[in-house]
Amino acid sequence: MPDSILLLPDNIANQIAAGEVIQRPGSAVKELLENAVDAGATEIKLIVADAGKSLIQVIDNGKGMSETDARMAFERHATSKIRAIEDLFHIKTMGFRGEALASIAAVAQVEMRTRRPEDELGTYIEIENSAVINQEPCASATGTSISMKNLFFNVPARRNFLKSNAAEMRHIVDEFIRVAMAFPNIFFSLTSNGQQVFHLEAGNHKQRIIQILGSSYNAKMVTVKEETDYMNIYGFVGKPETARKTRGDQYFFVNSRFIKNAYLNHAVNSAFESLIAKDSFPSYVLFIDVDPSQVDINVHPTKQEIKFEDEKIMYAFVQAAVKHALAQFSVAPSLDFTLNAEIQNLEAVNKPFTEEKQQTASSSNLYKTFTQKHQAHVIESSGKSELKHWKAFFTETKLPEDISTLSNSEQHTQFSYEQRTIAPTESRFENSSFIQLHNTYIIASVQNGFVLVHQQLAHERILYERYSMAAHSKQMPAQKSLFPVTVELPAADAALLNDMLTDLAAIGYTIEPFGNNTFVIQGTPADVLQGNEKHSIELLIEQVKHFSSDVKFSKREKLVRCMARQQAIKAGQSLTHKEMQVLLEELFQCNTPNVTVGGSPTYLEFKEDYLDRMFGK
Repeated sequence: MPDSILLLPDNIANQIAAGEVIQRPGSAVKELLENAVDAGATEIKLIVADAGKSLIQVIDNGKGMSETDARMAFERHATSKIRAIEDLFHIKTMGFRGEALASIAAVAQVEMRTRRPEDELGTYIEIENSAVINQEPCASATGTSISMKNLFFNVPARRNFLKSNAAEMRHIVDEFIRVAMAFPNIFFSLTSNGQQVFHLEAGNHKQRIIQILGSSYNAKMVTVKEETDYMNIYGFVGKPETARKTRGDQYFFVNSRFIKNAYLNHAVNSAFESLIAKDSFPSYVLFIDVDPSQVDINVHPTKQEIKFEDEKIMYAFVQAAVKHALAQFSVAPSLDFTLNAEIQNLEAVNKPFTEEKQQTASSSNLYKTFTQKHQAHVIESSGKSELKHWKAFFTETKLPEDISTLSNSEQHTQFSYEQRTIAPTESRFENSSFIQLHNTYIIASVQNGFVLVHQQLAHERILYERYSMAAHSKQMPAQKSLFPVTVELPAADAALLNDMLTDLAAIGYTIEPFGNNTFVIQGTPADVLQGNEKHSIELLIEQVKHFSSDVKFSKREKLVRCMARQQAIKAGQSLTHKEMQVLLEELFQCNTPNVTVGGSPTYLEFKEDYLDRMFGK
């Protein structure tokens, strides 16, 4: 019998190793940018085409390489960072294992030009499938320019697993931001298909954060800075009012390396305890400097997961630093004593208090109980009491004929659901009585008992089926905006929205790219309140981000679920009798009326015989 264990050919071994490091174009971007940082560059330019599938090029003005180093850089485990095993525990550079260029050369067609300042000529190297095709002297600027073309050209199966251009571009932007944010002293630019996405001038950390996340963050950040013998922590946390329902802008850097660490994330969340809602997440960009010997960064191929020698100390320091920053800047719940502008317009405030009105008010028994002595204990007979008609206070008041006199928020609260829906011709609940409990639950009588409906969950089910039908069969009509709304987004969100445009159109949104991460909202679904278009898109992007890790659902299904959740009437919103009736009618016309898409019940039914048994009848 022949021997069955054989050594793999180098090119296949390299492709297998590359699978750990280069999973998608964004992975290659990360490795090339980090190499440029390690080279001491002060300017780094990233150029991509077709979301990195056809071209990724990184140009830096760093120290460059000699002819021998340029050739050796593409060998597996060839590195200038490690000389002895002890060096592995004192890593201060971004790369150190010598895997990046070897992995890239195994799955792409690579060209590199590099020159050191002291050399007259640089070196040009062309590599394909781990083999050097061409090497020769060349004229080159100081530094290194490396291009990788046709990613996974020799591994078609891997190429087929890549997502759409918009999705892959989103990952590239994420990796670019993580490196650029860690090194604000370096100029970074990103160009995609000939269009500049980022132009980040060198500056300090705050300037870089504002360049990336948007100028609105300037007034929303609290400075964190604590220095100890063990570690230094500095950066910024968002004020409590910026907390979101989904994990938004959260960045941790340890020794300038972006990391993901649920334990440290929990430390920040706990520092915000009682300042934000339990289901909300704070924004933060925090940098930790610690002795490299206290950290093991060699636990994951992408180096985004690391181990601390003492996690409990790190947790305590992070929590204390964030708490101290919030307290130092007096970020805590406060009472707002400023008058609401709408209150100033009330009749009781803006009309003069005439002598006749003063006399009428001062002669009332209610006035006397507040102004005369020994009146607090007096209880008037029912005949004299001005409060004898107290029951009328709780009866349904007649709605004003002209609702234009109400504010936008009042109109939305009182009329939004009734306006958005059309009552069916035959009403199952025509003769039913309705009670709204805690502005959240609806009790409706039915033939043999009653149903208890959760208004938000019920409306989610209704909207889900409506949007789902539109998204998967026929397009939902859009209501055109009289004044189109322009929305400017961070680059990562813009890439995500670009990827969603076709699916958004199916459910009633008409959105057009306007260049430079800006979009124009020309129309929205009928359920979106006029004036709320920008907020609805921003919230939708946040919800889709939160859903992004759930592979069970298609992109369109995630969008439909997010839209249903966003546009549903909320718990705590008061509904009229008619709105409650329409809501229940539409719920029981759904294909699956009893549960939400998430599996929560929309209503509970209490039958008459069950009620009788409860009372022993």
